[in-house]
Amino acid sequence: MTEPVVHRQHAIDYVEFVVTDLVAAKRFYGEAFGWQFTDYGPEYAGIRSPYGESAPEVGGLRQDTQVRSGGPLVVLFSTALEQSVEAVTKAGGTVVNGPYDFPGGRRFHFTDPSGNELAVWAEA
Repeated sequence: MTEPVVHRQHAIDYVEFVVTDLVAAKRFYGEAFGWQFTDYGPEYAGIRSPYGESAPEVGGLRQDTQVRSGGPLVVLFSTALEQSVEAVTKAGGTVVNGPYDFPGGRRFHFTDPSGNELAVWAEA
């Protein structure tokens, strides 16, 4: 996967998570999903693209004093949902719903150590 990712008009281009502990958040997402980061000081880390160093970053972790609930739900894809559940819990996340069936597959929701809620889904 060395082809550069092209920015697309009106597509989601970058997702930024507010976290209360940047070090813990990087550890959690690194252990649970293999994400890698670029540090931009003590309060921000960019999330590297899985397409390699020539691709733009896909998001970031921004440290703040609190996480506000609500807002859009970020949903990740998995080829092995039960392994993803195990990785999330082993890394310190909390499953808050599921896994459960829905049209097209199965999914679960979890919170990271800062309280952000995300979901993971897999095809049926």
